Amino acid sequence: MALLRERSAAPATGGPAATRGPGLALAALGVAVAWGVHRVVPGVPMLTAAVVLGVAAAHLPRLRAVVRTTARPGLSFAGKRLMRAGIVLLGLRLAFDDVRALGWATVLMVLGVVTVTLLGTWWLGRRLGLPGDQPLLIAAGYAVCGASAIGAVGEARGSDERDAATSVALVTLCGTLAIAVLPLLQGVLGLSDAEFGRWAGASVHDVGQVVATAQTAGGAALGEAVLVKLMRVALLAPIVAAVALGVRRGRGRGAGAARVPLVPLFVVGFLAAVALRSTGLLPAPALDAAHAAQELLLAAALFGLGSAVDLRTLTRTGTRVAVLGLCAWAVVAGLSYAGVLLTSG
Repeated sequence: MALLRERSAAPATGGPAATRGPGLALAALGVAVAWGVHRVVPGVPMLTAAVVLGVAAAHLPRLRAVVRTTARPGLSFAGKRLMRAGIVLLGLRLAFDDVRALGWATVLMVLGVVTVTLLGTWWLGRRLGLPGDQPLLIAAGYAVCGASAIGAVGEARGSDERDAATSVALVTLCGTLAIAVLPLLQGVLGLSDAEFGRWAGASVHDVGQVVATAQTAGGAALGEAVLVKLMRVALLAPIVAAVALGVRRGRGRGAGAARVPLVPLFVVGFLAAVALRSTGLLPAPALDAAHAAQELLLAAALFGLGSAVDLRTLTRTGTRVAVLGLCAWAVVAGLSYAGVLLTSG
């Protein structure tokens, strides 16, 4: 398992900030390049570009050693701490009125798709013998909101960085493929623009990937897609709380269990952000600024996670990971399509 054999060899005399500085600077550079890629090719979401650039940085001959040593503390900090901050700000994109506007039929459809995808993918991943927390993390990524869900569930579980990195790589790859594949199927499946939007929102992983997929069918599709997608994002809080509760019970009543919060602080922050957005008190410029900050924070976090991917390690479980990814993709797309048909009047 050569993913992170080399840890930072830099002396700690400069304190945590000095130790993390090189990695955070590299993450900032990666975000800048990802932003540039998105500007040049709008169909490529910035978050997707950030993951790919992180993976590339971990394998470029001259940069690889820096990523695994000097930059590792800062990149790990970005993958964990900045991910939490980005998830909190993600709550400002959802209001309770948005959920009510979907209608109960669509809400129940989303709940069903998320539940079946989560449990089914988790079960299949364990049957395939994937190591560590990979089955759960991949299941969360497919069912809820891609890399953000993987980061949140991984934090609650205390998952190994290697498991999180592999899961992010798989979910990002499949979500990127969805941007190209799903628009080709709209006419074949006979979906209206609004129906296609709901299908994209219920089946594609990251928010940016949903936007990139749905916008091909116009404004009506994009509006429906974002609403449905944010409903899936809202389910992140109870899922992470359930995972944290499972960790506490698994550790019994000892000191280790006491250190695991029932509801992680960043999930409380996410719910508080949803409640704040629901008040209508925040002006549009503040929401726009929060959205921009959320994108930057998540991009830095995903660059950090991507830099932890070791393709040599990934190839050892590559076939099983690919099987799980394709099966999970088929499940979430098929269930979502059926749900859209059932809820279309």
